[in-house]
Amino acid sequence: MKKVLLTGFISFLLLFNATAQVNSKMPGRLRVFVDCGNTWCDMTFIRSEINLIDFMLDRIAADVHLLVTEQGTGGGGRNYQLIFFGQQDFKKMQDTLHFNTGPNATDFEKRDLLIKYMNLGLAPFVAKTEAAKDAVISFKKKDTGDGKADSAGKTSKDPWNYWVFKVGANGYLEADENYQTSSLSGDMSANRVTEELKVGINISGGKNTSTFETEDSQGNREKTKIGNNSFNFQHYLIKSLGQHWSYGYEVVYSRSTFSNNKNTYLFRTGIEYAIFPYKEVNTKFFTVSYIADVRRNNYFDTTLYEKTKETLFGHGVESNLSFNQKWGTVSFGAEYHNYFHDWSLFNLGVNTALNIRITGGLSFTIYTSAALTRDQLFLPKEGATPLEVLTRRRQLASGYNFYTSFGISYRFGSKLNNFVNPRFD
Repeated sequence: MKKVLLTGFISFLLLFNATAQVNSKMPGRLRVFVDCGNTWCDMTFIRSEINLIDFMLDRIAADVHLLVTEQGTGGGGRNYQLIFFGQQDFKKMQDTLHFNTGPNATDFEKRDLLIKYMNLGLAPFVAKTEAAKDAVISFKKKDTGDGKADSAGKTSKDPWNYWVFKVGANGYLEADENYQTSSLSGDMSANRVTEELKVGINISGGKNTSTFETEDSQGNREKTKIGNNSFNFQHYLIKSLGQHWSYGYEVVYSRSTFSNNKNTYLFRTGIEYAIFPYKEVNTKFFTVSYIADVRRNNYFDTTLYEKTKETLFGHGVESNLSFNQKWGTVSFGAEYHNYFHDWSLFNLGVNTALNIRITGGLSFTIYTSAALTRDQLFLPKEGATPLEVLTRRRQLASGYNFYTSFGISYRFGSKLNNFVNPRFD
């Protein structure tokens, strides 16, 4: 009997000692790296509202890597996704939360919701730290005072049937003694987006005018006025065919003096396949689509190919890839199109954007776009005047275009990022 009691007492001491060691290893404060992948976060506000954790500047040193991304919704609002990646002692923990904001939500409302869902997602992590004793959690629903029952989980009835309308206009005027330029444009749109169907109508137009006053060697002043105008009508419909397939078509009417386009009627239709399900768009997105088209062009001036009007048939392939991950963000797009009557008339374009955190405080960013343009059938035979070339009022022949920007940065020193000091901001 004594042996049994002694064995039980020793087992109790060993268990108590092991528990004490586990508790002694419990982190004091949770270390969090906030990564706003494709959106903007008000870090000053976040650090002010959440003071129970340590905000880190180095993702490697953090206990939790919080990745925040957003996408547009059909009603004009935004859908936010928060992924909580556990690291260090929390590497077995991971969670994902979503919330939506309305189309007219203010920045104040958006950041309040972001704080709310950050608190919800971080709570399980904080619960495993010593700072948990200072946490305050409330699960009491706010009383709206309208006496209405809670409708959470039910589909809301929309009196507009999910249609969103928009009307806008803008312009500017800039002038001095020798130069004057003005611009006026307007647009209207009606769009409806659900999980099964996306349909819309967009109308836009604008006019740009520039006036130059020059003086020759004799002191004579001459005023020159040039301008461009454009108009565009677009209707599209895209139908869901499941988690990976979709079908759509587009009808366009356009007019542009810049591109020698008197009237263009375009019809495009195609099918798209998503390698990853569409619902994973916030994290990863990879689509490939095939599109066939027919267009009727009427030109202001005779083209290089002695045409004043023509009907063209063509097709193309498009692909888009994007990832929002802990190591950074990457996107890539490629597009190819050619005309059936002459396959040498093609357009091939690619673009890529990278924001990579190599390690610790070392990060690298690059954006590049390039295209081979062999399909400029609309260029006028007479070409542009020197003044139109200098002021970029007429599109010119070019076999390619290219743009790139890049940067690299390295941050070292303190890894904490807790303090807020807006003085003289």
